[in-house]
Amino acid sequence: MTEPESSPGGEPLRFLVGPTAAGKSALALELAGELAAEVLALDSMQVYRGMDIGTAKPGAAERARVPHALLDLVEPSERYDVSRYLADARAALAAAEQRGRRALFVGGTGLYLKALAAGLFGGPAPDPILRGALEARARQEGSPALHAELAQKDPASAARLHPNDRKRVVRALEVLEQTGRPLSAWQREWGRPESARPALRLVGLALPEEEHAPRIATRVRAMLEGGWVEEARAIRAGCGFGPTAIQALGYADVLELADGRLTPAECEARVIQKTRRFVRRQRTWFRSFPGILWLDPRAPDSLTRARTELLR
Repeated sequence: MTEPESSPGGEPLRFLVGPTAAGKSALALELAGELAAEVLALDSMQVYRGMDIGTAKPGAAERARVPHALLDLVEPSERYDVSRYLADARAALAAAEQRGRRALFVGGTGLYLKALAAGLFGGPAPDPILRGALEARARQEGSPALHAELAQKDPASAARLHPNDRKRVVRALEVLEQTGRPLSAWQREWGRPESARPALRLVGLALPEEEHAPRIATRVRAMLEGGWVEEARAIRAGCGFGPTAIQALGYADVLELADGRLTPAECEARVIQKTRRFVRRQRTWFRSFPGILWLDPRAPDSLTRARTELLR
């Protein structure tokens, strides 16, 4: 796997990042116009066709104003992972270059940012629910039983792990379940030294939590009123949700609403709560990533400062 990268002395990779509902999409349209750039989605769920409302995917008007890429790549029934994203991103970067345009990655998927910038570090972010289930199995069945399962699915990882090394055995199975690829393949194919990494220009949008929370509530309410339940129901009745698409924030909840297991008020409250927790996790992830120029999207000079940093 060859990750997207700038050539020595060439164009850096440019990013506009930040948590959900921070105002990235609006500023991205302004920036893309200023930079003569195309917008490349940095979003693990906007790759799915038909998942438009629930992922806040740019609509026809936005795409008519500025070319967008890395959207609508696969059906929701398909498994999509970071290795596929890296390949698709490389193709999108090459296509923008051929058209004589810059590329601006826009989104909130920190794992994809990390992979583009530095290669991958041995697997995706932990999945607490999946990990909890595997830990419970390890307690009930014993770590050697899980190690035997790992030996069938990822013999390279199993060979270097002791059967009683429960923590690492669980992690290897977790990665395999999340991505469909063995941990050994991730570690073998990805990760690059500092000297081989691309130049980066990073701008992030951040709001105080007391300002961000009302925006989250407004967005969730608008999505529910805009047909999110019908969208989820149509996907389920069509190709269906695969193991990665169904993890998209809120879709399982709106399907419960569609099936009458939640009231509209209960669904709205639950999705808002989950979104606020998700935003906190995004903030934590981005804080661990160096070099981001953080801006308040409400500031009158945010566009100017973002443009200056991205062109630096």
